[in-house]
Amino acid sequence: MKKIFTTLLLLASLALSAQETAIYDGVNYNLDPVRLTAEVASNTAVSGELFIPETFTMGQYTYTVTSIGDKAFAKAKNLTAITLPTTLKSVYRSAFEGTGIWNNKANWDKGYLVIDGVLIAADKTIKPKAVIADTIRLIAAQAFKGNKTVARVEFPATVSRIDHETFRDCKSLSKVVIPKTITEIGEDAFTGSGIYNNDKKWRKGCLFIDDCLIAVNNDAAAKFVFKTKLPTRLFASGAFAGNKKVKTLTIPSTVTAIPSACFKNCQALTSVVIPESVTSVGDFAFYQCTQLKEATLPTTVTSLGTGAFYECAHLASQTLSDNITIIPTACFFNCHGLTDLSLPKALVRLGNGAFAGCNHLTNITLPSTLTYLGEVAFAGCAAFTKITIPESIYAIGPETFAGCSSLERVNLPDGVYTFGRDAFAGCIVLEHINMPLALFRMEQGAFKNCKALLNITIPEKVEVLAKECFLGCTNLRTLTLSENIRIIEDRACMDCRSLEEIIFPPVIEEIGAEAFSGCCSMFMPEFPEGTYVGRSAFKGTKIY
Repeated sequence: MKKIFTTLLLLASLALSAQETAIYDGVNYNLDPVRLTAEVASNTAVSGELFIPETFTMGQYTYTVTSIGDKAFAKAKNLTAITLPTTLKSVYRSAFEGTGIWNNKANWDKGYLVIDGVLIAADKTIKPKAVIADTIRLIAAQAFKGNKTVARVEFPATVSRIDHETFRDCKSLSKVVIPKTITEIGEDAFTGSGIYNNDKKWRKGCLFIDDCLIAVNNDAAAKFVFKTKLPTRLFASGAFAGNKKVKTLTIPSTVTAIPSACFKNCQALTSVVIPESVTSVGDFAFYQCTQLKEATLPTTVTSLGTGAFYECAHLASQTLSDNITIIPTACFFNCHGLTDLSLPKALVRLGNGAFAGCNHLTNITLPSTLTYLGEVAFAGCAAFTKITIPESIYAIGPETFAGCSSLERVNLPDGVYTFGRDAFAGCIVLEHINMPLALFRMEQGAFKNCKALLNITIPEKVEVLAKECFLGCTNLRTLTLSENIRIIEDRACMDCRSLEEIIFPPVIEEIGAEAFSGCCSMFMPEFPEGTYVGRSAFKGTKIY
């Protein structure tokens, strides 16, 4: 079981990097099915003029285009023009490097490449004092990276974000004025710049630009205290990332967001007091803060990021506001100490691996508002004893409950039409599960190694008993096949040692290799003439 559990956690961690992809109007996108956002992916073969829409619909969902990804159009020499949507929140400079747009000198003005109000890049011909025009709505990540000319920067009120690595390694940069209109500063936005490298700018291990905390190093005090006379209004993403010294801190009430990667890999951090002024927690905000015990979220928090508390193994409890509608991918992945948690009453979408590996989390109630239940959402939740799936859920995805070794009962609505691969694999004490009337597909290993499972009746719409579907269900005594079962795939019921009888319907066409191998309590069944029977399909049955 240990091997199975370790494998499940590995699969859950891979959920972080796994993405759904789609092609819409000839453009490749990465899709986030939890947040319903889309990122323009690699499109190096595009040419001519391109239009990127604000939204598009794929299947039952409408996605909002919020980013142009790293190297999205890189070296697309025939890309001559592009229309960018107003919904963009992030653009990579690298997305346009080497494109026809980049290579056309006519597209550069006074050292800047600007597309539809997005400042993509700045070259060495810009003036040392960079006064960004108020026609700019967005500055690309890494836009000024490595620029040796820029010395001073002023932002217009139209820009609200300084993206990650925007001014990284700008050695001459000595002065930046950050107006109140800036509400986000990306990770490493100023790392390696003239400001960052100036020791005089650091005080007690902290680098501030105006009232924004940019970075904290290991010179900071273990008990971190913010000054009240000079209030901090903003943390940059990754501000404390990798800090090995800070153990406790209280976030000041002037801060409204904990940004992405803010405390990432702060291995010494044990306690964070979060004020009611905070409304959001960004992606990987507390990623691998393995000693974190206290970080209670106030009810004002309405937004959580991907992997926000990823592998916070000592976090014992958490409060989630009823105003939270999305718990994204791997949000509480591997939080071994988490025992007490109530899901928000208005929760709509629960992401991939959201609670995977929370092996001390007891029974949890899924609200009736839930419409999306992600893959490996509860994989390895070994303390679960029962779960009721709301009527609004129509699919159980791959490994959703895999390795829930204490799960005794699952209540499923009749509308569920599919079980994903290994959906309940390793639920070793699961005795009973109601098979939904709408079910028409069970994928490979859906109930693999459910050793306590006793009786199963396959619904009428199911035509294929998938590979390894009931493999290792050693206590399964009766398996009633529907009249529509045509195919039983390889090892579908292998090692079901308690299975006594199987009756094949007249429409059966194929019985796969080792399908009933090791079913030592079963007599060799009859099957219609002409049925294909695979190698060792009944090996180990009583008359084999």
